[in-house]
Amino acid sequence: MEYKEATEWLYRQLPMFSRTGAAAYKPGLERSEALAAHFGNPERRLKAIHVAGTNGKGSVSNLIAATLQSQGYRTALYTSPHLVDFRERMRIDGEMIPREEVTDFVERWLAGDYKGDSPSFFELTMMMAFDWFARSGVDYAVIEVGMGGRLDSTNIITPLLSVITNISKDHTQFLGDTLAKIAGEKAGIIKPGVPVVIGEACAETETVFRARAAEVGAPIREAYREIDESTNDALHCSLQGDYQRKNVNTARVAIDALRRSGVAISDEAISRGFSDVERITGFAGRWMRLSDSPLTIADTGHNEAGLSYNLAQLRRLMDERGADARLRFVIGFVNDKDVDHILPMFPGEARYYVTQAQIPRAMHYAELTERCLARGLDASAHSDVAAALAAARRDAGPGDIIYIGGSTFIVADALSKQ
Repeated sequence: MEYKEATEWLYRQLPMFSRTGAAAYKPGLERSEALAAHFGNPERRLKAIHVAGTNGKGSVSNLIAATLQSQGYRTALYTSPHLVDFRERMRIDGEMIPREEVTDFVERWLAGDYKGDSPSFFELTMMMAFDWFARSGVDYAVIEVGMGGRLDSTNIITPLLSVITNISKDHTQFLGDTLAKIAGEKAGIIKPGVPVVIGEACAETETVFRARAAEVGAPIREAYREIDESTNDALHCSLQGDYQRKNVNTARVAIDALRRSGVAISDEAISRGFSDVERITGFAGRWMRLSDSPLTIADTGHNEAGLSYNLAQLRRLMDERGADARLRFVIGFVNDKDVDHILPMFPGEARYYVTQAQIPRAMHYAELTERCLARGLDASAHSDVAAALAAARRDAGPGDIIYIGGSTFIVADALSKQ
């Protein structure tokens, strides 16, 4: 089997939430536990850090991994979804899984005598990562939760440390329609006796996290009560989005918790990890500067909380540029996104190049264009991201700003054409 055959089999045969949505969602741990047993329980050989949250879990995961790697530890990192290359989901010391490892795993799976329920794409590819990490003898593995926490496939691990970045409303059809309900799902990663760091909380979620930690005897640290601006600023994090300030604080407290548990991490390693995280881990897609003239930013923020930070930062940048500059959005959403709730957040004076990602789950660009026009937005329709971005660049003056986003998959399509 060739690598292309292996990945095509994964995409074709297994339900994939990021592409098709609810039909591919398989909550529960039974399949993951059966898969783990089938492959010899590789997750039990990993010293893991488990990271959940509505927003910021990718950034925090990469900051922790970059720091551990800078200390000299052989460090595994599992995140999802990928942007351009499937192999981005699993890395060791910043290097993506080799193609031959992907092929070998799929061949072993197809040749095996597995008796359990058919897994989802996420479940099987997660097991691919755990299997590779364990066989590679990594020192530490940073594992990002896919969705939720309690019933997420990754929750079969027992980590050294749990981290929950924040809670906001996203995937409410699966996780609940209140912050407390969503927090209850995220809090499901808190394990008996395992320290947990909470990055952000409000009155509605704080009680949920404290109650769960007390119930299972997990030492809890609330990073939002340990903010040290002078220390955070001194870290010089290379991630540029304004929203990263909270992620930096969460990652700093999480690393301190690891140190207190006996993991040797120097101040120099922290400084290196934070200042060069993109290069060290291969992290991409967060307030990512694609060009300077016109300034072009791509960001995967896609829910109300994430977009609110980005829109505020864009407004500040536009205020600095004067009346002649114009903000241009290359946007698209997935078809289960509540766009009627999100579109009013966007500025009325901007220009919109409406498009769709090349996945079945994408909202059709014509439908989204109609909704934008109904809101009084200056919008045009484009059948793919490349066409939308090309139109925005043609129209843009040197002082304009182009923002690419609305969906992780819009950013993915834009990066694939770079």
